[in-house]
Amino acid sequence: MKLNKFYFTLFALLVAIPGVSQPLVKQNIKETSDKLIKSALANDLGFERLAHLTDYYGPRLSGSEVLEQGIDWVVQEMEKDGFDRIWTQPVTVPHWVRGKESATLDAPIQKELPMASLGGSVGTPEEGITAEVMLVKSFEDLEKRSAEANGKIVLFNVPFTTYGQTVQYRVNGASAAAKHGAVASALASVASYSMQTPHTGTMSYEEGVKKIPHAALTTEDANLIERFIKRGETVTLTLKMEAKNLPDAQSRNVIAEIKGSEFPEEIIVMGGHIDAWDNGHGAMDDGGGCVAAWEALRLIKETGVRPKRTIRVVLWTNEENGLRGANEYLRWVQEDEKSLDNHILAMESDAGVFDPIGFGFSGSDDAYKILVEIGKMLKSADSGEVRKGGGGADIGPLMRNGVPGMGLNVDGSKYFWFHHTAVDTIDKLNIDDFNECVATMAVFAFAVADLDVRLPR
Repeated sequence: MKLNKFYFTLFALLVAIPGVSQPLVKQNIKETSDKLIKSALANDLGFERLAHLTDYYGPRLSGSEVLEQGIDWVVQEMEKDGFDRIWTQPVTVPHWVRGKESATLDAPIQKELPMASLGGSVGTPEEGITAEVMLVKSFEDLEKRSAEANGKIVLFNVPFTTYGQTVQYRVNGASAAAKHGAVASALASVASYSMQTPHTGTMSYEEGVKKIPHAALTTEDANLIERFIKRGETVTLTLKMEAKNLPDAQSRNVIAEIKGSEFPEEIIVMGGHIDAWDNGHGAMDDGGGCVAAWEALRLIKETGVRPKRTIRVVLWTNEENGLRGANEYLRWVQEDEKSLDNHILAMESDAGVFDPIGFGFSGSDDAYKILVEIGKMLKSADSGEVRKGGGGADIGPLMRNGVPGMGLNVDGSKYFWFHHTAVDTIDKLNIDDFNECVATMAVFAFAVADLDVRLPR
């Protein structure tokens, strides 16, 4: 630690001396980065592995056998790559199961509606819940019309603006409706575009408030119901949901690393979340992020150049409905490995592996300047832009404890078309975009790991 501080102080002094210019990124890093970009763009192994993972082990929800089988397969494949160390980290995770489900429009017309129970929701009685629909456009609208909600199914039909704003109706809608006497709640799927695709996702219940079933309808059917109500029709809906929470189950984080040659105790960590919702294949969210980080590590090893610092890939479990994998990793680095102060940088890909732009970074201005210089090496892939502000859910616990963090930015214009749906499949991605994501992660990880100085906090 003292030696690292000495190097950084010397570096700062040299830069401060008039007429003395020290390059932030040395030529050897540039040469290796060029090799990484070329290797990534000409490679198909990573994309083939992503297709295999999502085709064979698609619905990887926490607590499921499919998730654990997928983890077993990943570990087997990682062993073929010859990393310095590969291991799994036990994590206790929630175990919610969907069961059979249906939504039926009973009046003013008869129609079966595509629907998706929301993660963590309770189910309905066996015979279902049949009630009149009360449609609202916001929480404020519900408050103003509170007297109308008793005994109804409250439907939140809120136009998609941003994910952060609109997802509040998915997360908090059930308790908000229950406070006004609703017997169940539903919402128009949190989606920027729909082709009759219901989008699932996690929800939560407020303590002390009655738990009522909560489901997502398609935006098309929510709009259909709104049109009926505007015409003065009484709309009646039947929900049948077998959803239930089972006792917690065991899962695992997957970890692989290449040891640093000079400062092995200093760690650059990158990854994504290995779990996925049970109604799809999790290609975009977040199998792609996992395999891109894994493939980046494999290509770094393949160069034969061992970076000065350790590069670690973590595939976190239970991001979708609990973040327990991320929290367990933080506990482990704090209490067991005692490496939190030596986590130099945390990187995450969880916005899809579409055409990459670069990274969003949260950290010091000095570190930002260095990362901007590193980004210039990705000019050929047009993916080296570094914006201020960024991170991710799984690296969030590390970042809140002082670790600089960065999240991969991509062209996300279609991300919420497929997010948390049955159509999050490999065909929505293309190999060129994926490989550019691999190249981007590999270059930033390697360059930070091989700097002469420690990335400043």
